[in-house]
Amino acid sequence: MSAADTDNTPSPADSSPFSSIHLHRPPTLPTTPTFPSPLNANPYYHPFNGFYISSTDVVLRQVLYDISGAFPAPEGYLRAGPRKEVVFEGKDVRAGIVTCGGLCPGMNTVIREVVVGLWELYGVRQIFGIRSGYRGFYSADPVPLNPKLVHNWHKRGGTLLETSRGGFDLEKIVDAIQTHGFNQVYIIGGDGTLRGAVKIFEGIRRRKLNIAVAGIPKTVDNDVGIIDQSFGFQTAVEMAQQAISAAHVEAESAVNGIGLVKLMGRSTGHIALQATLSSRDVDCCLIPENDFYLEGEGGLFKFLEEQLKENGHAVIVIAEGAGQDLIPRTEEQQQKDESGNPIFLDVGAWLKTKLNQWWKRDHPKELFTVKYIDPTYMIRAVPANAVDNLYCTLLAHSAIHGAMAGYTGFVAGRVNGNYAYIPLAEVAVARNVVDTKDHKWAWVRSVTNQPDFVKK
Repeated sequence: MSAADTDNTPSPADSSPFSSIHLHRPPTLPTTPTFPSPLNANPYYHPFNGFYISSTDVVLRQVLYDISGAFPAPEGYLRAGPRKEVVFEGKDVRAGIVTCGGLCPGMNTVIREVVVGLWELYGVRQIFGIRSGYRGFYSADPVPLNPKLVHNWHKRGGTLLETSRGGFDLEKIVDAIQTHGFNQVYIIGGDGTLRGAVKIFEGIRRRKLNIAVAGIPKTVDNDVGIIDQSFGFQTAVEMAQQAISAAHVEAESAVNGIGLVKLMGRSTGHIALQATLSSRDVDCCLIPENDFYLEGEGGLFKFLEEQLKENGHAVIVIAEGAGQDLIPRTEEQQQKDESGNPIFLDVGAWLKTKLNQWWKRDHPKELFTVKYIDPTYMIRAVPANAVDNLYCTLLAHSAIHGAMAGYTGFVAGRVNGNYAYIPLAEVAVARNVVDTKDHKWAWVRSVTNQPDFVKK
């Protein structure tokens, strides 16, 4: 079964609107012997009726429907969790764990919980970390991991396995997985990493290898689609509050003061949006999904002029991917990074310059101050907060249960509050963008009173 295979599973209630479900099943490993779950004998678990998840337990992708008319068959995913039977015995498992891409709060927690979960739940003793991202599969020796070694990792930011961008060489990676004898591979990363994971899964399947590939989505920007939220996002929003509060103090303490905060968000403005709604000190939120302009009626300068006249100060939050098309670029600045992403220019520094030029031109004799704060690396490098730490644990355990049960080519993610197994190929291409036509963006505009930046 391919990563994109689906089927229709009839519901017992034929008269229900859910008489059929378009079920997106993850692939499974080739037919192998099965064994009773070791959780039956685990002293910390007392499996009860309903403890184990069955193949008919489904998580719906959409939970809100208008039943006044016809609608397509609901889509669903297999529910994540422990299965009554597994296809691996703990003594035979050799697991590899890799982190790729940029930093995100909670990466060390996920690593720790995969290690501890495999060790304590399933008796796995051969667990290895891959250093330096994808290139580490073929350029360095795996690092043995155990619960004692990773005990305090959740208290530290970053990734103690180290990470990098690029270095993806499919044949070398699959060769290394074979050479190291891994039969479970856990890949922690964002959309680019997950696209690589799809290729690894397909390369393993072409060689007919009995190796489970599980993805755990990581993106501080919260731009991975289908799932409710990426781990680390709540921590990032919480930390962004500190930068916004500092910018507000600076702006309020100056004559015609503007506090300018640049937050993460290359293609989506979720952090900027959520931080704006949480703070209530922000006067203008600029995100990649909503174009803006500077001059003229309805532009940013006109709006700020009115804010300064009325309140004496203003706070602007801008996502790093916003306004990139407004910044002049040299040919050298058109390049891409090792992951193939466009190299973004510093929109915060550019906007600060433009603000100062505007004020000097239109109000040459009046005081004006712009305080620019870029907390990017401070935010992404902190440990996960309590909520994200718990989320990381549940994601890690979901991935472990899936791999032990023989699923492969899947991502463990939360969908509508429940944990599910989603085919890797679907998550790798799904995007989560801010819908500027929904209620949440309308709420932002009502809080900030900012213009819609639609030229009349």
